[in-house]
Amino acid sequence: MSTTHVVVVMGVAGTGKTTVGPLLAARLGVPYAEGDDFHPEANIAKMSAGTPLTDEDRMPWLDAIGEWAHGRAGLGGVVSSSALKRAYRDRLRAAAPGLVFVHLTGDRALIEDRMSHREGHFMPTKLLDSQFATLQPLGADEAGVGVDVAGTPEEIADRAAAALAELDG
Repeated sequence: MSTTHVVVVMGVAGTGKTTVGPLLAARLGVPYAEGDDFHPEANIAKMSAGTPLTDEDRMPWLDAIGEWAHGRAGLGGVVSSSALKRAYRDRLRAAAPGLVFVHLTGDRALIEDRMSHREGHFMPTKLLDSQFATLQPLGADEAGVGVDVAGTPEEIADRAAAALAELDG
């Protein structure tokens, strides 16, 4: 399966964006970009200290992701980004029209458990509440699909690829 879409794998921390994103990209035959790599050092320091980012903090990060996505227009790609608010997704779409979103969703207890077992990530579990409070799920007018995160990363990536194929009709 191949796509020329640029796909944003979105969701709260701990849903598996960094794990599922590369698997989905491989299934689609396109490159993957890790959204966390686009964060300025100041953002990483702030989150590492347990302080939620503000909208102002997120704008340079979103712009960098949007620039990458714009460069992949017509070629396809997968990038991870929490993209929690509609305004964030609108900003990404303004930079790269035609983006498609895969919203990783799931049970809060499962997500928290996964977060507590991952190593070497700057996002502490205590910020999960702020992530859920900020989350605005995809609107009916937004191109994208919701995919539950229960199961293995491979199963999740398979469901995401199948949902995207259905979206393409």
